[in-house]
Amino acid sequence: MPNADDFRSELHSIFSSSRGGYVDVTSGDLHRRVGGYPGPNHRMPICCSVMRQAMQGGDVILDEPPKGNGATLAIRYRLPR
Repeated sequence: MPNADDFRSELHSIFSSSRGGYVDVTSGDLHRRVGGYPGPNHRMPICCSVMRQAMQGGDVILDEPPKGNGATLAIRYRLPR
């Protein structure tokens, strides 16, 4: 099962490989890249928490599920970081 460090590491990998002034990341896509989603033991709340914690000035939440943590959380991260 993935943990917060796994999500954090993959998110930083996305930042490093992205070109341009920003990158849009959805929690469902991030969790799929790390593994364990979809599935009965998914770690979506941890994935969403890591994504929010990674936000800096200029980053924007593009979409947020009604309950806060779900596969549709989308954040635009400004680059470079």
